[in-house]
Amino acid sequence: MGKKALVVDDEKIIVKGIKFSLEQDGIEVDCAYDGQEALDKARGGDYDIILLDVMLPVLSGFEVCQQIREFSNVPIIMLTAKGDDMDKILGLEYGADDYITKPFNILEVKARIKAIMRRASKNSMEKGVITYGDLKLYEEYRRVFVGNKEINVTSREYELLELLAANPGKVYSRDELLTTIWGTEYPGDARTVDVHIRRLREKLESTPSEPRYVRTKWGSGYYFQA
Repeated sequence: MGKKALVVDDEKIIVKGIKFSLEQDGIEVDCAYDGQEALDKARGGDYDIILLDVMLPVLSGFEVCQQIREFSNVPIIMLTAKGDDMDKILGLEYGADDYITKPFNILEVKARIKAIMRRASKNSMEKGVITYGDLKLYEEYRRVFVGNKEINVTSREYELLELLAANPGKVYSRDELLTTIWGTEYPGDARTVDVHIRRLREKLESTPSEPRYVRTKWGSGYYFQA
């Protein structure tokens, strides 16, 4: 079964270039040129990844990303023309999995896409269920439940939680988590980890400021409390 991508940018020459390059690798590509069109296609299409520009007509990339996260965990890479850290952090806050700053090298874009899709499909074989109290992680399907309620997590949030839950009590530094989950070539910094941990706590915990599962070891990093 071939992979399918949605590329969203109001600059048609950028979309054309990315589309051509991805198709050379056998990836089917749909295109959208404004936020509403992107959202409509994301609702109606079964995509393996979405490349989403921040600055879009009608709806911004952040708004599109946030709304997609209400119904889908598809990996999303934000494309931003700004090098400003706030744009990058905002993208992660709204549920993006990664970001790339323009101007970019198409080979870098393809490498990021392949890495994210590879991680998203790595659990093709059934591994079982990780259970701690009301928390359950279904590894084959990469789904998370607290009690009878499914928690909508992104692929990166799931990978963080799975790593910590599979190694309860082990303290991981922010840099270790960044390298393990995002890879050694990821250009971001440890704040990326903090953003994802905070989002996980907001989704999993009844009182995020007093977490039951993902704990902080002050001065060291994060660990999972079994």
